[in-house]
Order: sequence, then structure tokens, then C-alpha cells
Amino acid sequence: MKAYSVDLREKIVAAVGRGMSKAQAAHIFGVGATSVKRYVKLAEEGKPLTPGKAPGKKGKLDGNARRLLEEDLHSRPAVTYEKRADLLCELLGLRVSKSTICRMVRRLGYTRKKEQWVLQKGTNGSEQPGG
Repeated sequence: MKAYSVDLREKIVAAVGRGMSKAQAAHIFGVGATSVKRYVKLAEEGKPLTPGKAPGKKGKLDGNARRLLEEDLHSRPAVTYEKRADLLCELLGLRVSKSTICRMVRRLGYTRKKEQWVLQKGTNGSEQPGG
């Protein structure tokens, strides 16, 4: 489930601030009463209404592993994902599957073109949230 937009959160807080009850605001805006209470409390404490990071499992590949993988893409363009996974295991003691390597290469923004890895157009190489 996606988080509610900051705009909606601000409208909810404004409505409660104008005297609307929290239960009524929840009904009108189609959100849970607990969410309304949380947004109002955040606003009262002067904290931002922006959504937090989604919960989930921490990724296996940290910054060092990503840098090593990126360097390996440039220095050994023809190597398979399995060999890249073996390299990470050998150098960092990190066991990952070829699928994990494939996903990370895609998240880094690389694609294979004529026996070399290049950044895809329109990407900056930064990882998306949740990865």
C-alpha cells in the first residue's frame, strides 16, 4: 500500500485545525482515524508530515559491494552474474544470488550494449527506495 500524499496529510491537519473532529476528517478524507491522529500529533510537535521509509528487509549489498560491482562491470564486461557473485563472496564474504546481482545492476542504471556496460539514458545511477 502506498503512503498518503503530503498534500492530503496537510489538508487533513488543516481541517482538524479548523474544528472538524478527527473521526469526521477520517470519514471525509477516506483515511483511518489512527492516521488522522498521527498526522495531527506530528503537526502539533512541529515535525514534517512526509511519509517515513517503508519497512522491509535490509538489502544485502551495501555501498562497498555496489562500488565493487560497478568497478567490475567496467573492468570485466563479459563476465556472468554468477562470476560477479563469486567475486563479492571472495572479496567481501557476501553470498548473493545471480538474481540479486542482476537487480543491483539494473538499480545502478546499467544496461549491456555491444559487450560493455553503460548507464541507461535518463538514469542517474542512484538506487530507488526499497532496494
